[in-house]
Amino acid sequence: MNTNTIVAPPHPPGVWITATTYAGRTVKQFIRTPQLLVVNAVTSVMFLLIFRYVFGGALQTGPVAYVDFLIPALAAVSGLFAGGAVGVAEDADSGLFDRLRSLPVPRHAVLLGRSMADTALITWGTIITVIVGFAVGFRVHNGFAPAVLALGFCVLFAASFSWLQIFLGLVSGSAQAAQGISFSVFPLIFVSSAYVPVSSMPGWMQPIAENQPVTAMVGTVRALVLGGDTEALLGHSTTWFIVRALLWSAALLVVFGALSTRRFAKL
Repeated sequence: MNTNTIVAPPHPPGVWITATTYAGRTVKQFIRTPQLLVVNAVTSVMFLLIFRYVFGGALQTGPVAYVDFLIPALAAVSGLFAGGAVGVAEDADSGLFDRLRSLPVPRHAVLLGRSMADTALITWGTIITVIVGFAVGFRVHNGFAPAVLALGFCVLFAASFSWLQIFLGLVSGSAQAAQGISFSVFPLIFVSSAYVPVSSMPGWMQPIAENQPVTAMVGTVRALVLGGDTEALLGHSTTWFIVRALLWSAALLVVFGALSTRRFAKL
């Protein structure tokens, strides 16, 4: 046997292996901590029931029943109710990110794995929201295929918002601070078409609500599941919303993906 033979070291894991491994670890953490699954679902359901039964009778949405107006919006913005920022901050506090950065793995792949896991958790909350929505009277009015496409858009929006949550978790400094910082995104939801038509807002607020990502995303899902009745109510065609929702999603992914990767490298 030739003792001088040099054995080449194994190749370090690539982006996909690193991302899926970290995503699998995070999903297992969710499963071992079932309150994470429960809290994510309960938060969306709580808002659903409050607006359905407390405010729904006072809000006018024209030819569309308020429950049909509301549920697509809650499904589209589930990512903003998720606690991804807290989970990222906890991983940073525990030293996990320090250990991962010491390994020969692509650093951005770690965050990609976190985004994949958070997207799965958000999608779980979205499905619960839709199921409860059907139980309280929501109905699809535009056929099966557009409804499936709308669900696909909800997953895309979840992935986009997960990078925003990751960035907030990385800059927060602690899990407690991340919890508070997460509420800073709530104005995006309330100053949008999520709960009321933009036309019902004060004139100075309407341009703000009209030209922000949540309105485009909510309008996309709403138009797909409700069909023609929504164009007069929402003021734009389904294509108008889809194009803008895709542009906003790409912007969120690129901007917060880059910011998160840079911040992760400096922790």
